[in-house]
Amino acid sequence: MVKITFQSVAGQKVEKENDGDKTEILIPHPADEEDLVLPLWPRKSPLNGLCCLTFGLVVFMSGLVLASIYVYRYYFIPHMPEENLFHCRVLYEDSVYTPLGGRQELEENVGIYLDDNYEQITIPVPHFGGSDPADIIHDFHRGLTAYHDIALDKCYVIELNTTIVMPPRNLWELLISVKKGTYLPQTYIIHEEMVVTGKVRNMRQLGPFIYRLCNGKDTYSLKRRTTDRRINKRETNNCHNIRHFENTFVVETVICDEA
Repeated sequence: MVKITFQSVAGQKVEKENDGDKTEILIPHPADEEDLVLPLWPRKSPLNGLCCLTFGLVVFMSGLVLASIYVYRYYFIPHMPEENLFHCRVLYEDSVYTPLGGRQELEENVGIYLDDNYEQITIPVPHFGGSDPADIIHDFHRGLTAYHDIALDKCYVIELNTTIVMPPRNLWELLISVKKGTYLPQTYIIHEEMVVTGKVRNMRQLGPFIYRLCNGKDTYSLKRRTTDRRINKRETNNCHNIRHFENTFVVETVICDEA
């Protein structure tokens, strides 16, 4: 360690007792640098900041996903009271499949949306052959019917036939009566035949309910056969049947591809 002393102005005697007026500055000698240790503050790793940022983003995205699910579920998916949902089992006679007079059973779930003026019918896989599982929407506001053939994963759209399909309020009253046991539907079946006329390009024009059912699926327009002839065996290879209940009788809808 080097000791530097500043004394009074030259030419003046300084007494020993005035040693307290001296100013001393201590400068570290190079040999003593090894003993000089400065305090070091720990540096924060950039990895810690990255982890915090990632965690924050995960929390934010999780909240955003949950909020989106909530909004979609409660504002875009229509809800209905439980009394507007029905599970139906109908026994009916079909002379074609049961020529000896045996009965067939049709099972389906029906949802009636009175405020939006449409009906949705779901037919599960039947216990017997000759019919495909399907989802059906009758949109009375748009005047359209859509059939989603689940076995083919295709949609078919046609003008609503109001002579066969009951309006939502009437069907709701009918099913309430059936549920209470005050009315039993008739047990016969009628047939309607349709043929594909082309592919639907603009799905938005079908309305929100049919769009939600058929979006992402091949969708075709239909027309009804005007003749009373029955489909021959060669044509049945290109045809599919959907049996459903939406009136006081069972309807078999036969959909055939273009010849």
